[in-house]
Amino acid sequence: MAELIVTIPPYAPFIEEVASQKVVSGLRLNTVMPTKGRLEDVLQGIKDKAQEKDVWIDLKARQLRVEGYWTPPFTELKVSHPISVQTPCRVYFNDGLDYSTLLEVDGQRLIMQDGPRRVVGPGESLNILEASLEINGFLTDTDKAYIAAAENVGLNNYMLSFVESESDIDAFHSLVPDATVVAKIESRKGMQYVHAEWPEHKKSRLMAARGDLYVELQRPHYIVQAVESIVKQDPKAIVASRIFPSLSHGLHPSCSDISDVDNLLRMGYRSFMLGDEVCLQRDSVLSAINLFESIARRYN
Repeated sequence: MAELIVTIPPYAPFIEEVASQKVVSGLRLNTVMPTKGRLEDVLQGIKDKAQEKDVWIDLKARQLRVEGYWTPPFTELKVSHPISVQTPCRVYFNDGLDYSTLLEVDGQRLIMQDGPRRVVGPGESLNILEASLEINGFLTDTDKAYIAAAENVGLNNYMLSFVESESDIDAFHSLVPDATVVAKIESRKGMQYVHAEWPEHKKSRLMAARGDLYVELQRPHYIVQAVESIVKQDPKAIVASRIFPSLSHGLHPSCSDISDVDNLLRMGYRSFMLGDEVCLQRDSVLSAINLFESIARRYN
């Protein structure tokens, strides 16, 4: 049976309505979303509304994200991890649609040449495709705070961004031994892990996280081969991101969106996850759930 994991804003008034849908197997909290007060209270509130469906905590881990607001024409950014990379090189924003030139790196400070030419805000992701890129550290302080809070309310399902080696999974399990882990594959190094290490150990469930993976691959059209190879390695793999994006602009789905999901089902995927954009509003997320259920019915 095909199933759907749905991203939910932590204070959305429609969480219970989403959780009650038969095709929905779980709820995902993107930990970039702002919260108020104790994280334990936020997580307990989501757990209570989930109606015994799984609650997944999506930790940002190695993913590079902007910290603070940065306004043009100033050409400096601060990111979530100290990095090193051979410069000059390109930094991509907005799902790869925008880019700027990185001239120098000073720990978490990126000194840019020509932008970005718009305000860049906290939590926005960015991609650096250079093979020389090294990211110092894995879990962020926010990740660790969520782990502590989740333990206090009895949650242990996690998604880890940018997993690139078995040592990432081992390091996480050393902190949360009983955790159920989904390894989000979002880079070329992540794809190497899928082929070289994961088959031997299988300590996690794989996810084809197409948002960043599409940007990180050497050529855009490689995305089909990459996504297909992930489900061949792990028949229980989840596919996520770029699913029904047309519904975030209106309630009439595009033909390409419908065909995309049908193609993923034909590849063998039976677990899907809706991303942030389509899940911010009640009408769009319920439309996505209903559309998915209609497309998947022929494969059940």
